[in-house]
Amino acid sequence: MEQLHDLVAKNDAQVAAKITFWDAGSPGYRWIDLVNNRVLTGQPIPNAHRIYTYLTMAMYDATIAAWESKYFYNRPRPSEADATLPTALPTPRSPSYPSEHAAAAGAAATVLSYFFPDEASSFQAMAEEAAQSRVLAGVQFPSDSSAGLELGRRVAEQVIARAKADGSDAVWTGTVPTGPCMWVGDKPGNVTMPNWKPIVLASADEFRPPAPPDCQSATVKAEADAVRQFERKFPNNYKAFYWQSPSGLFTSWYDYASKWMFEDNTDSNPPRAARAYAMLATVHYDAFIASNDGKFAYWYLRPNQLDPSITPLFAVPPFPSYPSNHSTLSTARCEILAYLFPSHAEFIRAVGKEAGDSRIWAGIHYEMDNRAGVALGKAVAGKFIERARKDGAD
Repeated sequence: MEQLHDLVAKNDAQVAAKITFWDAGSPGYRWIDLVNNRVLTGQPIPNAHRIYTYLTMAMYDATIAAWESKYFYNRPRPSEADATLPTALPTPRSPSYPSEHAAAAGAAATVLSYFFPDEASSFQAMAEEAAQSRVLAGVQFPSDSSAGLELGRRVAEQVIARAKADGSDAVWTGTVPTGPCMWVGDKPGNVTMPNWKPIVLASADEFRPPAPPDCQSATVKAEADAVRQFERKFPNNYKAFYWQSPSGLFTSWYDYASKWMFEDNTDSNPPRAARAYAMLATVHYDAFIASNDGKFAYWYLRPNQLDPSITPLFAVPPFPSYPSNHSTLSTARCEILAYLFPSHAEFIRAVGKEAGDSRIWAGIHYEMDNRAGVALGKAVAGKFIERARKDGAD
């Protein structure tokens, strides 16, 4: 307590700015924002969805572990033990030890150091600053901070061990199949993903879509004609480009979650906030695996490969068509957000539909790819929601 009084007495404008910075949102918000900013500024982040997944898993588990310890020890917050201590922030309504911000920071910095080892010292310095900000704000003891950092780092090591065994480092040694209705190309992207280890799904093919119809059927030819005849206008074009952008692919979904948590005060409940980020990231991870399982089970050709007169709006992704990744991923994520924020369900489902439809507007998918992706995304999200209903949060 004496040490805390001495530290708080030396606070200046620079310290106040750091306290304000790290107090924004839930303990995980700044770390999500860090990755978002890297994605938006075009910094190379291979398999960004893996980083979001393991980052949010580590912060979630570290936060839950911190809460268990908080209520095991029930240490009062500093100002509850000494009312003369000035605080820069409102005192949180939870026990003091260990620090939740420190736990999230220790977990986040350790995971990010694994993915970006050249920046490990920078991430660790950020974690120390985040943890210390709560001490300097007068809402945690120094020992709360050090214990939280250690807890977060230990949890992160468990998560990193899982990441190392997820199969994402596999090298493809197969060959592209040939034949009627088959996708044509070399070096297919994401081809090893069907063998990655999912987070919640029992296997990559748990909800595999049914086989697509013969590409020479009247149904498929009609769908290809619809793609070719679609009248492109500026509103559709800009939306198609948006959903192909880093914001559409990744960051906007976390921005919705953060915004709605700010609005309903979920950000003041660290376990629930960490759960929301983790559900959003991990459903993306599993849905991506499931979607690519379907793609490489069927190797179905793209619309412009069936009808060369189709001119896509932008470069066609280098992998098969069925089902649509965008439809699968946007549906899975919008269903999670609808579950977490039911008052926004209608809006976010419309957003998810637009993301899927944009691939038809761009001329790179059939409507059947979209339908299969929607069904798959709902099935994957449904399993996550079923798990969430039993995780104790309710």
